[in-house]
Amino acid sequence: MTEAVEYDVVVLGGGPAGENIADRTRAAGLRTAVVESELVGGECSYWACIPSKALLRPALARSEARRVPGLAGAVQGPLDAEAVFAHRDEWTGHWKDDGQIDWLDSIGAHVYRGHGRLYGIRKVAVTSPEGEHHVLSARHAVVVATGTRAVVPDLPGLAGARPWTSREATSASRVPERLLIVGGSVVAAEMATAWQALGSSVTVLVRGSRLLPRMEPFAGELVAEALTAAGAVVRTGVAVEAVVRDGSTGPVAVVLEGGETLEGDELLMATGRAPRTDDIGLDTVGLTPGDWIGVDEGCRVPGHDWLYAVGDVNHRALLTHQGKYQARIAGAAIAARAAGTEPDTGRWGAHAATADTEALPQAVFTDPEAAAVGLTLDEAERAGHRVRAVDYDLGKVSGAGLYTEGYRGRARMVVDLDREVILGATFVGPGAAELVHAATVAVVGEVPIARLWHAVPAFPTVSEVWLRLLETYRG
Repeated sequence: MTEAVEYDVVVLGGGPAGENIADRTRAAGLRTAVVESELVGGECSYWACIPSKALLRPALARSEARRVPGLAGAVQGPLDAEAVFAHRDEWTGHWKDDGQIDWLDSIGAHVYRGHGRLYGIRKVAVTSPEGEHHVLSARHAVVVATGTRAVVPDLPGLAGARPWTSREATSASRVPERLLIVGGSVVAAEMATAWQALGSSVTVLVRGSRLLPRMEPFAGELVAEALTAAGAVVRTGVAVEAVVRDGSTGPVAVVLEGGETLEGDELLMATGRAPRTDDIGLDTVGLTPGDWIGVDEGCRVPGHDWLYAVGDVNHRALLTHQGKYQARIAGAAIAARAAGTEPDTGRWGAHAATADTEALPQAVFTDPEAAAVGLTLDEAERAGHRVRAVDYDLGKVSGAGLYTEGYRGRARMVVDLDREVILGATFVGPGAAELVHAATVAVVGEVPIARLWHAVPAFPTVSEVWLRLLETYRG
């Protein structure tokens, strides 16, 4: 190893969370290095949020346009798959990170390409693709932001069947005639929506009882109904026991519990995520390789006053916007400690990540879209709150009827009856993702129901559902 190069902060992982840490620490005047083994910008930029939404947007726009009088007749044809792929490729920078590197250079962060590992207290060892070795030492903090990888279960025949994971599903440039999807998660639901619209015959196999199990039950039900209406097959309560594929380009078959066999041209395994911590040197600081990294509300690892973990790797909330939020919190805390100031880690304090557990917003870009924040009814009841669920048919809102003909959707807010504040809200319907931030403000701000009466929604917008929910609650 070469002599250690000293920085104030060393960030292990150059995805969105790592980039945001670097932005905050550099803004505070701290000398910062970022270590990345793949592409700067991370999973979100190249294999998740960005490419998936580029694939989904044409599908959703066409679906909505087909329900707009005067426009429906003009959009009955198939999507131009090549144009969709070209647009996706442009948004991913054709899987080159030049722009991200330029941005890090512009803020004065130093980028090391290669595999980084913790090398004891406040040190990171980097091995470059060319075999060069560097040791980086951190005066104030090392931040782990290595994210997650797709989990592929250990099923007979699966390893040799070359299944798609989320990476292949978002980067493929050929439409398979038949696509089998195993899983009921966001990845499964979104990719079923995208590839069905692009021309695949899609079959979704869900081990559980419904799609989108972490949301209100009606969310998965409405999405499954829409997928079925579009021609996809959604089967719940089924388990895959084995996979068979002969040759490099032949069809792939899954064997279900009970012996039934289904055949497709590609197989997507959307069966969860695991932390990318197997080989990053956790053992050198007393932590367990392959585990999630537990953190406090300041994203600092307990027992290690110099070590932080942000983003998916700490398992608090596996969403890009939450990882970036954690990075802003941790970056500010690191800067405060470097300046000799004790961070404000009280509830909702400037250096405490609480929104990722108490007011977590998420949006699923299926057709219809599903968006939620805070607690579901079941979660609120299990947490011991005295609550009431208030539901409203989104299709009855004037703005929704004008948005698309035959608008189908549903809204729910979960009200804490003792404090009369909203603990959670869920919206399902075309364009519903744009409704969730208003709900997030209400949940985070703990805005009393009585005060929300004076937040008047514009007419005629879909947001008028807020008035209808409040009227339903008041009776």
